[in-house]
Amino acid sequence: MTTTAPDRVRIHPGQLHGEVAVPGDKSLSHRALLLSAFADRPVRVGGLAPSGDVAATAAALTTMGAQVDLAPQADGSLAGSVRGPLGEARDVLDCGNSGTSLRLLAGVVAGIDGLTVLTGDASLRSRPVDRIAVPLRAMGARLDAAAGGHRPPLVVRGGHLTGTSYLSPVASAQIKSAILLAGLRADGPTTVTSPLPSRDHTERMLAHFGHPVQREVYRDGTEVVTVDPLGDRTLAADEVVVARDPSSAAFWLVAAACGAGTITATGVCANPLRLGVVAALRRLGVEVAVTDQGETAGEPLADLTVAPTALTGASLQGQLVVDALDELPVLALAGACSADGLEVHDAAELRVKESDRIAVLAAALRAVGLEVEERPDGYRVPGGQRPGPGTVEAHGDHRIAMTAAIAAVLGTGPVEIGGFGAVATSYPSFLDDLARLGGRAEVLA
Repeated sequence: MTTTAPDRVRIHPGQLHGEVAVPGDKSLSHRALLLSAFADRPVRVGGLAPSGDVAATAAALTTMGAQVDLAPQADGSLAGSVRGPLGEARDVLDCGNSGTSLRLLAGVVAGIDGLTVLTGDASLRSRPVDRIAVPLRAMGARLDAAAGGHRPPLVVRGGHLTGTSYLSPVASAQIKSAILLAGLRADGPTTVTSPLPSRDHTERMLAHFGHPVQREVYRDGTEVVTVDPLGDRTLAADEVVVARDPSSAAFWLVAAACGAGTITATGVCANPLRLGVVAALRRLGVEVAVTDQGETAGEPLADLTVAPTALTGASLQGQLVVDALDELPVLALAGACSADGLEVHDAAELRVKESDRIAVLAAALRAVGLEVEERPDGYRVPGGQRPGPGTVEAHGDHRIAMTAAIAAVLGTGPVEIGGFGAVATSYPSFLDDLARLGGRAEVLA
């Protein structure tokens, strides 16, 4: 089921042009699998991302007793069927590099009688689990973890949950979703209050499965989401088709805006909370054409087209940073290519991604000759710059690897990227799509 990518590549400068069909959205793929496993009859799933992260979720569900049958399709996606029920895991759940798998599965197993151990690779085991452990304990689950209870492996003894009202310190779709998934098996309503709205994929997909969620956003930006327990009912849907990933499309949109050529990303998830990259590019003076393509599983679809633009400059903070968090690394290149540069604030969450993404991004930009100022909650990239040749180490972070690849396309000389295999986490076909658009890459190892 997993697809690999070469570990070391050299990307050359060049022009890109055409249409690209990026992989299915990872966030939606995880949720399609998880919610289908709550059903008591087979659910057809399609468009799933062929990534290591999604494979980790599928394998974990199988270990918990679900029937998961997936196969590669002609377009590179995964499709098949999933059926529950879920029970106590027969073995340790290995989440690989996927923080989404670990956090969302923690919410699922918190509602299941029995003991579950969740772990992952070295990168995942360095990432904190406190933010999900605290609310799940408040619901009655018993959790422990390594490093004094702060990092995976995470041990969960679940069952007999009580609905709770949790005030989240940050706007995080993963934290919110872990609590909502646990709330499906609690003995009363569960409410999550967040300081700002975060991705609502779980809420939309629960409604698609016939279990609507109450969601309200107040004038001050506060988001309040409430889910009722399933009780004796199960979730049900005939089919879930996953939209394509806007975070993967972002690499090509930034390349286009910075002068590589006109590019259209087709069939992309156009959820307003996922189009932060579009809003950010518009702040930088880019005209992004958004062409409606209907919807799937409660998510709107669109084709996104960008042409080369004379970029201005921008400052990003608040809700826009929440919406564009995953795209902030590649947006740094747009800042460098702009007239006035880019400043990013309120992005401290980047410090606890697959890497300390602010520090690793800064190192990658400097490795190709770009000036960048690293800040505790973001960065500042002066304008009027172009990447040069260099060597970048991705440090296990797929978004840094692909950002370095786009820097090479836009630059004045080739860029060698080590640890490029990390792109299999979200976009294993990246080099294939680069070639289809007219780019050139050499596989070194």
